[in-house]
Amino acid sequence: MSTENPQPLWQPDPRRIAQARITTFQAWTAERHGAPAEGGYAALHRWSVDEPETFWKAVTEWFDVRFSTPYARVLGDRSMPGAQWFPGATLNYAEHALRAAATRADEPALLYVDETHDPRPVTWAELRSRVGSLAAELRALGVRPGDRVSGYLPNIPQAVVAFLATAAVGGVWTSCAPDFGARSVLDRFQQVEPVVLFTVDGYRYGGKEHDRRDVVAELRRELPTLRAVVHIPLLGTDTPDGALDWSALTSADIEPTFEQVSFEHPLWVLYSSGTTGLPKAIVQSQGGILVEHLKQLGLHCDLGPEDRFFWYTSTGWMMWNFLVSGLLTGTTIVLYDGSPGYPDTGAQWRITERTGATFYGTSAAYVMACRKADVHPSRDFDLSAVQCVATTGSPLPPDGFRWLHDEFAESGADLWIASVSGGTDVCSCFAGGVPTLPVYTGELQAPGLGTDLQSWDPSGNPLTDEVGELVVTNPMPSMPIHFWNDPDGSRYHDSYFDTYPGVWRHGDWITLTSRGSVVIHGRSDSTLNRQGVRMGSADIYEAVERLPQIKESLVIGVEQSGGGYWMPLFVHLAPGAVLDEELKGLIQRTIREQLSPRHVPDEIIEVPGVPHTLTGKRIEVPVKRLLQGTPLEKAVNPGSVDNLDLLTFYEDLARQRT
Repeated sequence: MSTENPQPLWQPDPRRIAQARITTFQAWTAERHGAPAEGGYAALHRWSVDEPETFWKAVTEWFDVRFSTPYARVLGDRSMPGAQWFPGATLNYAEHALRAAATRADEPALLYVDETHDPRPVTWAELRSRVGSLAAELRALGVRPGDRVSGYLPNIPQAVVAFLATAAVGGVWTSCAPDFGARSVLDRFQQVEPVVLFTVDGYRYGGKEHDRRDVVAELRRELPTLRAVVHIPLLGTDTPDGALDWSALTSADIEPTFEQVSFEHPLWVLYSSGTTGLPKAIVQSQGGILVEHLKQLGLHCDLGPEDRFFWYTSTGWMMWNFLVSGLLTGTTIVLYDGSPGYPDTGAQWRITERTGATFYGTSAAYVMACRKADVHPSRDFDLSAVQCVATTGSPLPPDGFRWLHDEFAESGADLWIASVSGGTDVCSCFAGGVPTLPVYTGELQAPGLGTDLQSWDPSGNPLTDEVGELVVTNPMPSMPIHFWNDPDGSRYHDSYFDTYPGVWRHGDWITLTSRGSVVIHGRSDSTLNRQGVRMGSADIYEAVERLPQIKESLVIGVEQSGGGYWMPLFVHLAPGAVLDEELKGLIQRTIREQLSPRHVPDEIIEVPGVPHTLTGKRIEVPVKRLLQGTPLEKAVNPGSVDNLDLLTFYEDLARQRT
């Protein structure tokens, strides 16, 4: 693995390395805390996982984290699950997120963009004032620390204000995007019993208006714990009976009061995709998210007050929470509410241009869609401000790396490409970008600071240059403090710690290369295993979807009764393509030559589409269950799927085969 890409695709120049915040941080920690001054990132990372208490103390000092009550020690208990971070300390996340208002009141904190692609700024002073006004109103409504506050909202400034006001009063935020149907939202919100619901009347997507008032009415009926509903008239409708008007709650010019809460006080609830049951309600802490995101955004993403940070996301995905945390580093964040490809595939690049984004994040799928659609971002748009393009959601294929690099190189741009991988479970990255390291095609640059990322075999032995399970052997501050309604912690334990006791197993196949980089091969819970050889589905997708005839694909390995094994490849064809014997042969040759004969599927089957979770991830495990004969209603949580009708195809196929 380490010799597959002997030459880096990109190398930071000496000026970029010298100016990177992580370079200054390493010199500072060497002087103050005994970190290694030499040896570059690898030495700093080794120190950060060998000396976690010293490292995380250094992070809080470097970023000037304000503890209103000091901590007794950094790590009271190292055990996983159950690590105790900064016991005794009190602070407030929202206070840190709004600190830049003191010195940059008239500069933009938010740039809001809808499908007109015209940015509208919200200054730091305006943001702080609206948060102060709304926080006072939440307190007047009886919202107390620990109460849950929910948002059925798109990626708009009101969502940021509502979240920060909730955090300011010590409430617990949770949100869903308005393209989620009522059942999907209730599967999430009913678990946590919110006392306030912020909601829009509808949203705009793909040039159309989508009225959601009927869904909101159902949410109000089915959430009996609600004390108040706040109406945001995005489509211009009147405030319904019994609801409060957004503008009335946010118009007072009030200095926010920040509730000082314990370090481990809950900040928000995020949700797993919930494809095979109720979504897991994942609770992360105010302090844990604060220090993890300061590290990730301030050091790994190299963000500061001069930057503009755009990541295409919705409020139903952890990347929205990550994006909002850009405020912690004083960065202007870009909120885009709309279709990723409206009015054309190049939409996200146009937004990047018009907002002057310096750091642009998107999905690997969008990058590959641009490549197939013959989009030329650096030629067609002024992207001279962009320092980094980052991708997540699925592994960025090698062709995606090369396409991005070549497109920007044509205009003479020195583009840093950061493919990152983490999860909702920690609301951060296990591995990803480092501004001072080279980029190798198809590889993530390195594990994150403070993250003891390893690849293990089934017996728990570390592997290098071989595929193994992604594990984390030291606690991270943003690991869940618990799951909601999991009083004995059994569901939390079984989700991550049942395979290797005391060690976090994430459920991904990875390779740690001998040069220190990371390759992600896909989910291990939907592992392909032919003739004893484990394979990642991502490798097959990367090879097959290079073909212009293939829009998307899905590969499943099905253990059959009697010891058989069936591995079909489902293909969603591009317009005009036909799955004839010639195309089947081309697909088989492509997989055989680029991967191995073992990767060649038993059958290639045309499908009307590939089902996804509501956050855009391919659904593999439920399809596998359907093909093994599990009834649809037991194989998948219908509220977790973007297009439930697609799954009936796989159910019918299973029925025909039996």
